[in-house]
Amino acid sequence: MGIDHSTGGSLLLVSSAGGHLEELLRISQRFAKPGQVIEWVTPFSSQSASLLADDVVHTVPYVGPRDLKMVSRQFFKAIQMLGTGRYVAVISTGAAIAVPYLTAARILNIPTHYIESAARSLTPSLTGRIVQHLPGIKLYTQYEAWSSRKWQFQGSVFDGFRAEALPGTVRCRRVVVTLGTMQNYGFRRAVEAVLRVLAQLPEPPEEVLWQTGCTDLSGLPVQGRITVPSTELAAAIAQADLVIAHAGVGSALAALMTGRTPILIPRQARHGEHVDDHQLMIARHLAERGLAICKNPENLRLADVQLAMSSRVIESRDTQAFVLAP
Repeated sequence: MGIDHSTGGSLLLVSSAGGHLEELLRISQRFAKPGQVIEWVTPFSSQSASLLADDVVHTVPYVGPRDLKMVSRQFFKAIQMLGTGRYVAVISTGAAIAVPYLTAARILNIPTHYIESAARSLTPSLTGRIVQHLPGIKLYTQYEAWSSRKWQFQGSVFDGFRAEALPGTVRCRRVVVTLGTMQNYGFRRAVEAVLRVLAQLPEPPEEVLWQTGCTDLSGLPVQGRITVPSTELAAAIAQADLVIAHAGVGSALAALMTGRTPILIPRQARHGEHVDDHQLMIARHLAERGLAICKNPENLRLADVQLAMSSRVIESRDTQAFVLAP
């Protein structure tokens, strides 16, 4: 038994940009009933514009990790919005934007659900640790290993994917390198590592698409783009022989959904590339499932490129429903 949709109201889905949005969109297809009205709260970006082009979207400013001032501002806007009474449930995959909207929903006694990101394979994120103290909130982990009475397991965003070997040898003609769209966190180490390995190919690629976000590219032979619309990026990945990405959930999903086995390079906090090392968790998990190759920049080798191009990912259409508790 899941959410009671009989009142005819809307589901409000709340998410930050990037992987959190990709996750919530994909999982919503497993819990939303046919004809269910869905509205979104998310920052405006080329990604949200392309992914949610046909949906009602309430745009909010970017809320950075641990940005308490912006979180407090959004709380009062959330109270106003949710006070209209047109929402039957509020559902979020995080990150910081989840806190004000889930808190406001509980104050107004609206059914509230928090699905922890697939990037958290061992413990909850900071957002998860905060919202788990909200009375009455329903909590979900995407890893059965750390599920509990408090944190339910209803499946993972990566359910339904499997890899299989390709016959023969694939020539590396088209490459996509995506470092996501994070603000304030560059990833120059990854760019330098990819340039080093691509230079070792027997023939240079005919085309390389670089989505580099805010990464400093000075002095490097790279024509990077800060963002690439999701539809364009998906089309490029579908045509690519090789996909190399930071180990964000959104970037991993983009590769898997188009049948590619990505090389994932995790950002690390000690190099100032992220707030913590959760990307190591997701990269290792996908590598264990045979869906990706996990490599630190200094360990990336030509053999990894060849291995990534020798398999493809297949997606099943029979993935079980993600049941939200009543």
